[in-house]
Amino acid sequence: MSDVVGVGIDLVDVDRFGATITRRPSMVTRLFTPREISDAGGHPERLAARFAAKEATLKVMGCGLGAAPFSSIEVERGESGAPSLLLHGRAAELARERSITQWQLSLTHTHRTAGAVALGFTSGTDGDFTSSETMDEVLGQVLRELEHGN
Repeated sequence: MSDVVGVGIDLVDVDRFGATITRRPSMVTRLFTPREISDAGGHPERLAARFAAKEATLKVMGCGLGAAPFSSIEVERGESGAPSLLLHGRAAELARERSITQWQLSLTHTHRTAGAVALGFTSGTDGDFTSSETMDEVLGQVLRELEHGN
Protein backbone atom coordinates (compact mmCIF):
# COMPACT_ATOMS: atom_id res chain seq x y z
CA MET A 1 0.00 0.00 0.00
CA SER A 2 1.36 3.42 -0.91
CA ASP A 3 1.68 6.20 1.62
CA VAL A 4 0.73 9.55 0.17
CA VAL A 5 2.65 12.35 1.82
CA GLY A 6 0.88 15.13 -0.02
CA VAL A 7 -1.08 16.27 -3.02
CA GLY A 8 -0.54 19.52 -4.86
CA ILE A 9 -2.52 21.13 -7.64
CA ASP A 10 -2.00 24.43 -9.41
CA LEU A 11 -3.49 26.33 -12.34
CA VAL A 12 -1.85 29.07 -14.38
CA ASP A 13 -3.49 31.57 -16.74
CA VAL A 14 -1.47 31.14 -19.95
CA ASP A 15 -2.05 34.67 -21.30
CA ARG A 16 -1.03 36.27 -18.03
CA PHE A 17 2.01 34.02 -17.70
CA GLY A 18 3.02 34.66 -21.32
CA ALA A 19 2.70 38.43 -20.84
CA THR A 20 4.87 38.27 -17.73
CA ILE A 21 7.69 36.36 -19.38
CA THR A 22 7.47 38.64 -22.43
CA ARG A 23 7.89 41.71 -20.18
CA ARG A 24 10.65 40.02 -18.17
CA PRO A 25 12.44 37.47 -20.38
CA SER A 26 15.14 36.91 -17.73
CA MET A 27 12.49 35.21 -15.60
CA VAL A 28 12.51 32.25 -17.96
CA THR A 29 16.11 31.33 -17.13
CA ARG A 30 15.49 31.94 -13.41
CA LEU A 31 12.39 29.71 -13.31
CA PHE A 32 13.34 26.93 -15.73
CA THR A 33 16.30 24.72 -16.52
CA PRO A 34 17.77 24.73 -20.04
CA ARG A 35 16.18 21.32 -20.66
CA GLU A 36 12.72 22.59 -19.64
CA ILE A 37 13.09 25.59 -21.91
CA SER A 38 14.09 23.30 -24.77
CA ASP A 39 11.26 20.82 -24.09
CA ALA A 40 8.71 23.67 -24.12
CA GLY A 41 9.81 24.58 -27.64
CA GLY A 42 8.84 28.24 -27.33
CA HIS A 43 5.23 27.45 -26.36
CA PRO A 44 4.15 29.59 -23.39
CA GLU A 45 1.43 27.09 -22.43
CA ARG A 46 4.08 24.39 -21.97
CA LEU A 47 6.18 26.64 -19.76
CA ALA A 48 3.04 27.60 -17.82
CA ALA A 49 2.27 23.91 -17.19
CA ARG A 50 5.82 23.38 -15.93
CA PHE A 51 5.46 26.42 -13.66
CA ALA A 52 2.21 24.95 -12.31
CA ALA A 53 4.08 21.69 -11.64
CA LYS A 54 6.72 23.53 -9.62
CA GLU A 55 4.07 25.23 -7.47
CA ALA A 56 2.15 21.95 -7.07
CA THR A 57 5.37 20.23 -5.97
CA LEU A 58 5.96 22.85 -3.27
CA LYS A 59 2.38 22.31 -2.10
CA VAL A 60 2.99 18.57 -1.79
CA MET A 61 5.88 19.36 0.53
CA GLY A 62 3.79 21.84 2.53
CA CYS A 63 6.00 24.74 1.52
CA GLY A 64 5.21 28.18 0.31
CA LEU A 65 6.73 30.06 -2.57
CA GLY A 66 10.37 30.79 -1.97
CA ALA A 67 11.08 27.62 0.04
CA ALA A 68 13.24 26.40 -2.86
CA PRO A 69 14.34 27.99 -6.12
CA PHE A 70 11.98 27.12 -8.94
CA SER A 71 14.94 25.92 -11.01
CA SER A 72 15.61 23.26 -8.33
CA ILE A 73 12.32 21.61 -9.33
CA GLU A 74 12.74 20.25 -12.85
CA VAL A 75 10.04 18.71 -15.03
CA GLU A 76 11.52 16.02 -17.24
CA ARG A 77 9.87 14.50 -20.27
CA GLY A 78 10.34 10.77 -20.69
CA GLU A 79 10.63 8.95 -24.00
CA SER A 80 6.88 8.37 -23.92
CA GLY A 81 6.29 12.08 -23.34
CA ALA A 82 5.13 11.48 -19.76
CA PRO A 83 6.33 14.13 -17.31
CA SER A 84 8.30 13.35 -14.16
CA LEU A 85 10.10 15.36 -11.50
CA LEU A 86 13.80 15.71 -10.87
CA LEU A 87 14.64 17.66 -7.73
CA HIS A 88 17.96 19.40 -7.14
CA GLY A 89 19.50 21.26 -4.21
CA ARG A 90 17.04 22.74 -1.72
CA ALA A 91 13.99 21.08 -3.31
CA ALA A 92 15.66 17.66 -2.95
CA GLU A 93 16.49 18.46 0.69
CA LEU A 94 12.87 19.39 1.41
CA ALA A 95 11.67 16.13 -0.14
CA ARG A 96 14.16 14.12 1.96
CA GLU A 97 13.09 15.94 5.13
CA ARG A 98 9.52 14.86 4.41
CA SER A 99 10.54 11.30 3.43
CA ILE A 100 9.22 11.74 -0.11
CA THR A 101 10.94 9.22 -2.35
CA GLN A 102 8.50 8.83 -5.27
CA TRP A 103 6.53 11.32 -7.34
CA GLN A 104 3.65 11.19 -9.79
CA LEU A 105 3.01 14.21 -11.99
CA SER A 106 0.33 15.10 -14.48
CA LEU A 107 0.35 18.22 -16.68
CA THR A 108 -2.36 19.64 -18.88
CA HIS A 109 -2.92 22.80 -20.86
CA THR A 110 -5.13 24.56 -23.33
CA HIS A 111 -4.34 27.86 -25.01
CA ARG A 112 -5.89 29.60 -21.95
CA THR A 113 -5.07 27.52 -18.87
CA ALA A 114 -2.25 25.24 -17.76
CA GLY A 115 -2.42 22.94 -14.77
CA ALA A 116 -0.52 20.33 -12.85
CA VAL A 117 -1.24 17.73 -10.18
CA ALA A 118 1.65 16.32 -8.15
CA LEU A 119 1.58 13.44 -5.68
CA GLY A 120 4.41 12.64 -3.28
CA PHE A 121 4.88 9.16 -1.76
CA THR A 122 7.01 7.71 1.00
CA SER A 123 9.39 4.81 0.44
CA GLY A 124 7.95 1.36 0.14
CA THR A 125 5.84 2.29 -2.85
CA ASP A 126 6.72 2.13 -6.49
CA GLY A 127 4.18 4.77 -7.42
CA ASP A 128 2.15 2.27 -9.42
CA PHE A 129 -1.49 1.89 -8.52
CA THR A 130 -2.33 -1.77 -8.74
CA SER A 131 -5.42 -1.85 -6.56
CA SER A 132 -8.58 0.18 -6.90
CA GLU A 133 -8.52 0.71 -3.13
CA THR A 134 -5.17 2.51 -3.30
CA MET A 135 -6.28 4.69 -6.21
CA ASP A 136 -9.53 5.47 -4.38
CA GLU A 137 -7.49 6.62 -1.38
CA VAL A 138 -5.34 8.87 -3.54
CA LEU A 139 -8.32 10.32 -5.39
CA GLY A 140 -10.10 10.86 -2.08
CA GLN A 141 -7.11 12.83 -0.81
CA VAL A 142 -7.01 14.89 -4.01
CA LEU A 143 -10.70 15.74 -3.62
CA ARG A 144 -10.21 16.71 0.04
CA GLU A 145 -7.34 19.00 -0.97
CA LEU A 146 -9.49 20.61 -3.65
CA GLU A 147 -12.37 21.13 -1.21
CA HIS A 148 -10.03 22.95 1.17
CA GLY A 149 -8.68 25.17 -1.61
CA ASN A 150 -5.10 23.83 -1.44
